[in-house]
Amino acid sequence: MTLIPLLYGLGWLIMQPTVLFLPGLPLQWRGLLGTLCSALLFLVLLPGWVRARWISQHPWRSLGITGADVGNTLVKPLLLGLAGAGALLLLISVITISGHWGYWLGDLNAEKQLNAILLCLVVGLLEELLFRGWLWGELKLLIGARLALPIQALIFSLVHTRFNIGIWPMLGLLSGLFLLGLVLAIRRRLDHGSLWGCVGLHGGLVGGWFALQSGLIQFSPQSPLWLTGPGDNPLGGVVGILAMASLLVYQLTALAKAARPITGARRASSKGATP
Repeated sequence: MTLIPLLYGLGWLIMQPTVLFLPGLPLQWRGLLGTLCSALLFLVLLPGWVRARWISQHPWRSLGITGADVGNTLVKPLLLGLAGAGALLLLISVITISGHWGYWLGDLNAEKQLNAILLCLVVGLLEELLFRGWLWGELKLLIGARLALPIQALIFSLVHTRFNIGIWPMLGLLSGLFLLGLVLAIRRRLDHGSLWGCVGLHGGLVGGWFALQSGLIQFSPQSPLWLTGPGDNPLGGVVGILAMASLLVYQLTALAKAARPITGARRASSKGATP
């Protein structure tokens, strides 16, 4: 569990010499470069960590990145995840426009389109590798699979929540993010260990929301928090929370249905066995 804090600190230390060569570099760019360096270190060291800690000969497969069937491991889960993100953002857009809390612009230039795509793929991949890949796997080793699932969702929500927006908006944001953490973990189970469905859903929400705010829709300053969410995050609004809760129920139902044939086969086998 100490890997990420160490890499984060190391990334910042490595990037400090840039201050000497680029003294006028804005502070936010220094932070971005430090984070980028930490992310690169994470990607380089992660396979070796998984081999040693998880006793895995195929670390990227254990993390859900690769598999024997590219279509079922990558393409299908990724598209399903993107579709889920698109459905939630479409719902928010329809309510916004029909309620006269905004109007459609449809003006997204090439630079913003590229930013949205990069946010979708890069943020989605890196954060899912971190939370539903590495963190969830580490927690399973430390506290067991049953507790690991809600704990990873709790850590995910705490890391992403803003604590300077008031108690009730903060609780709404925590709730929505916690539900998203659960949804993403169950999504990986439904995808038989593939991480790409999580990447599609998570990245699609980040990139899609950026695209909506950057030129697709002009939101009114009077847009209600129950719709657009506190801290500029729709997951903390009533619509986002209800959508995540509904999706979680749907996924749990699908997971239970998927397990029934196996359970039935086991029962049939046990009945036919000799006492």
